[in-house]
Amino acid sequence: MLFVHYPKCSTCKKALAWLDERNVEFDQRDIVADNPTVDELRLWHRMSDLPLRRFFNTSGMKYREFGLKDKLPNMSADEQYELLASDGMLVKRPLLVLDDTVLVGFREAEWEAELG
Repeated sequence: MLFVHYPKCSTCKKALAWLDERNVEFDQRDIVADNPTVDELRLWHRMSDLPLRRFFNTSGMKYREFGLKDKLPNMSADEQYELLASDGMLVKRPLLVLDDTVLVGFREAEWEAELG
């Protein structure tokens, strides 16, 4: 299991505490220091069964700075993967990569259902 996060993010800290409370073993990865690659994002997107736009940190400064709300609908999936891979701050976090799925963002009920 891989926990991809931004250490200064309050939601990531909550997710980390939640995992620790349940004694869940996982590897950690700083999303800025070690940004996901295009291939990883493609794989994780497929595993998640979510729309690609859910992988964007829509509340982030970079998202607003780049005007992505208006640009994303006109971008191909490949262009979106490239953009996400270019800057970890554009990626929704935390990501929890399991063997057969990926959880995007921290929703306690969803994580509880998946990790039981």
